[in-house]
Amino acid sequence: MTDYVAGSCNIGPSEIHRRYQVAITGGVFYIAFLLFIIFNGGSNIVRLASFLPAMLASVGFIQARRRFCFAYGLAGVLNFGKAGDVSKVSDPAALAADRAYAIKIILMSVVSASVMTALLFVI
Repeated sequence: MTDYVAGSCNIGPSEIHRRYQVAITGGVFYIAFLLFIIFNGGSNIVRLASFLPAMLASVGFIQARRRFCFAYGLAGVLNFGKAGDVSKVSDPAALAADRAYAIKIILMSVVSASVMTALLFVI
């Protein structure tokens, strides 16, 4: 049994857990950048480089909270079993809804990571 909802939910508990792990990893690296900048000043390149861990944290957190993997959405697959065990989305309307939502998640993640990066420029 799945809880798949086109354009809304395409991953189950195992995959959600993986997304939280990505978010935590990105968050830890982002905080490391933050601390480095606070204690060492950090150049603009270092501040700009913080976008990568900020993006990891953002995309992981947003995907986990929304229960939707943007990569799966773009690829037309879903997973409610063990991590990595995907099934194909066969309905064209569902596939279109998933792809639209995947793009929305990417945009939300980029905006969030950009704000996090900008924060390090004002510190």
